[in-house]
Amino acid sequence: MSAKTIILLLLLVILCIPVVQAEDSLEWYTRGQNALTVGDYSQALVFFNNSLAQDSMYPPALAGKAVALNGLGRHTDAVVLAEQSLAIKSSDPDALNARAFGLFNLGRYEESVAAYDKLFTVQANRVDAYCTQGYAYLLLNRSESSLKAYERCTSMDPLNFQSWNRKGLALMNLGKYNESLTAFDRATSVTIKNATVWNNKGQVYARLSKFQEALQCFNKALGIDPGYADAKMNKESIMGKQQVFTVTGATTPVVTASRTGTIPPGATPLPPPVKITTAITVMTTGVVQTAAPVQKKTTYSPASPVAALCAVIVVSGIVLTLNRQGK
Repeated sequence: MSAKTIILLLLLVILCIPVVQAEDSLEWYTRGQNALTVGDYSQALVFFNNSLAQDSMYPPALAGKAVALNGLGRHTDAVVLAEQSLAIKSSDPDALNARAFGLFNLGRYEESVAAYDKLFTVQANRVDAYCTQGYAYLLLNRSESSLKAYERCTSMDPLNFQSWNRKGLALMNLGKYNESLTAFDRATSVTIKNATVWNNKGQVYARLSKFQEALQCFNKALGIDPGYADAKMNKESIMGKQQVFTVTGATTPVVTASRTGTIPPGATPLPPPVKITTAITVMTTGVVQTAAPVQKKTTYSPASPVAALCAVIVVSGIVLTLNRQGK
């Protein structure tokens, strides 16, 4: 084989080298964040796993994965991943928030409110965090603390009817009935289609001995949800006792779905783990999470038409030179 042919073949081989997409930890992490923004937690998990396949100790990807796991309802795993991220970078607000939110959903309310306090030293104006911390305080029967959190929450997000509803509960527990009514009024100004709010508002009117107004509220609650047992009982208490309505003790909320569509506390609603194949394995509380196989970072770039043209010109020049020398 002549030297001319060898050179020509080498240049052709170089031109045919397959282009590999350049992706690194940051790029996969950015894709994961974009998926979180639109609420696609399954896809976000894939992207964060790919980021961790490039760098298993990359704190933002660990924190992002914790957020995605919360979104998928895997709160125990989310807390573990958040703590791994915080062990590397203790001030990461996403990891701090993911840990606090995961603890809340696990019913570990004391730990959750403490975790939110740590978050606020790093990020003071995170509205979803104040809303969820307020709910945790409410479930702990710490109404004063709950009220303070909901003051921040509702001032930053005045269209969150559930936060106004729970602020009303905290005020009602503190015996501040007129202020409580104001909070429930704000909730019903956002939506009139939530039976829980109308039932709570009716209870305040009953405590103020405004039985006609209370009855109207219970009727509205039952109009939205005819099977609402608490509203039925409250209505019967007014009508069956000649409008004598007795309420003892504080109103203690429980973590249940509000009648007809409550907005869940915090942010992160939570969809099913993604089925993924081989490559790097990340351990999370008894769960083996496998990342989708990805190519390592490469410096190759796609061959442009200009580069191809230049290569053809070079090859042609070499061939002509060799032909002349052969003559």
